[in-house]
Amino acid sequence: MPAPTFDVPFVLGMMRLHETAEMHQANHLADWIEARLEQGLHWFDHADIYGNGAGETLFGQALRARPALAKQLHVVTKASIANDNPTPGDGKVKHYNASPTYLNRAIDDALDRLSVERIDHFLIHRPDLLMDAEATGRALDKAIEAGKIGAAGVSNHLPSQWRRLQNAMHQPLRANQIELSIAHSTPLFDGSFDDLCADGHAPMAWSPLAGGKLLQGEVNHTLGRLAEEHTSTSGALALTWLRSLPHRPVPVVGSVKPERIADMLKGPDTLPREDWYALLEAARGHCVA
Repeated sequence: MPAPTFDVPFVLGMMRLHETAEMHQANHLADWIEARLEQGLHWFDHADIYGNGAGETLFGQALRARPALAKQLHVVTKASIANDNPTPGDGKVKHYNASPTYLNRAIDDALDRLSVERIDHFLIHRPDLLMDAEATGRALDKAIEAGKIGAAGVSNHLPSQWRRLQNAMHQPLRANQIELSIAHSTPLFDGSFDDLCADGHAPMAWSPLAGGKLLQGEVNHTLGRLAEEHTSTSGALALTWLRSLPHRPVPVVGSVKPERIADMLKGPDTLPREDWYALLEAARGHCVA
């Protein structure tokens, strides 16, 4: 069975899930998931480092409390960041690990924590400079063949890095998660966005609001003006800016607040060309050359 596509306005990022006290109650989180599904939002983005596994664990507890939900949603998870933010003096070093042993364990642990039969998209979170591409490629191929993951992908990789891995695999890499927003448009100018599209990767955009930077200064002013014209909101319009790009990158929205999520759904499907460039100009401080 092929991995499903991201046919949603945005993906719900679970990075802060464990930081919200009420979400620690399985039935409350199950209600929250059900409400998102009713809004047409059925993709949830995880990673093993989010709360050191707590985000996946809480999500899985909610699915175990309400098993019918698991068949209505899709999950992305990521792995390869080891010893994230080590405590000073504990002797641990943050590093990246895309070895078969590490990734195989990460996949099995995620399946157990999330309480799902298959991870729809499994991404290597950061490039491991010591990766044996042939060994890692075989491990990902086998995970797909075993039905543990629907498809493999990458996050924060350069084209040369993901192509080295792809050349060692039988199965295609399907998804590619990058930092992309009005305030961080570098991938549109350095060729990396074109490369991932040319290679058939479904683009995912993390930090689509640039950590709140878009709601300040000239960009915020332009967003506010255009949002009024489009009967939208500034946040929703920032996501529309992304979806207007070729191959329609799907934003990954990190908020779990229902009112914030509802706000993000108020954007039009695409932006007129001049409005799109007006936002780019506001962020860069000058018009295109």
